[in-house]
Amino acid sequence: MIRSLARQKARNRRPWMLLALPAATAAAALMVGCSSSGTSSGGGSSGNAAPAAGSLKTAKIGGATVLTNSKGFTLYTFALDTSTKSNCNGTCATNWPPVKGSVTAAGIKGTFGTIKRSDGSIQATFDGHPLYTFTADTSPGQAKGNGLNAFGGVWREGTAPGSAAPVSSPAPGGGGASGY
Repeated sequence: MIRSLARQKARNRRPWMLLALPAATAAAALMVGCSSSGTSSGGGSSGNAAPAAGSLKTAKIGGATVLTNSKGFTLYTFALDTSTKSNCNGTCATNWPPVKGSVTAAGIKGTFGTIKRSDGSIQATFDGHPLYTFTADTSPGQAKGNGLNAFGGVWREGTAPGSAAPVSSPAPGGGGASGY
């Protein structure tokens, strides 16, 4: 009787454990992103931020031709930004490090520029959109931030002209990463 009661309790916990696994994975990714040290000219310690005054390139990721930094990490734009102002500061900029300084990219049609951030640093722009990396992208070719709704707005891959970025759907029940 005691054994069957213990087995019943274990079975009742299994569905909750299955739901907890994606949440634990997301929390671990957030902890990695939050453990970055600041947003200096290197953009944090995650290793994926674009160097100041660097060269960008493109890569084919998920069927779209996207902008990447010189190391091959996907660059993103934030829906709440304007052509003259970044609206991603503080914790947001820790998770989505701004691409610092001016950048260029050979063979890409579009306008590269810069804006002055609220902290006085210079951030790269492409076609009037401030550019960022994402700390959850841990290796080149990843685009984990595409389509996420975080910090009050949606994040998109920075695509090369003529290539629309497909939006990956969030994990079931995940609803994006708005919990930052």
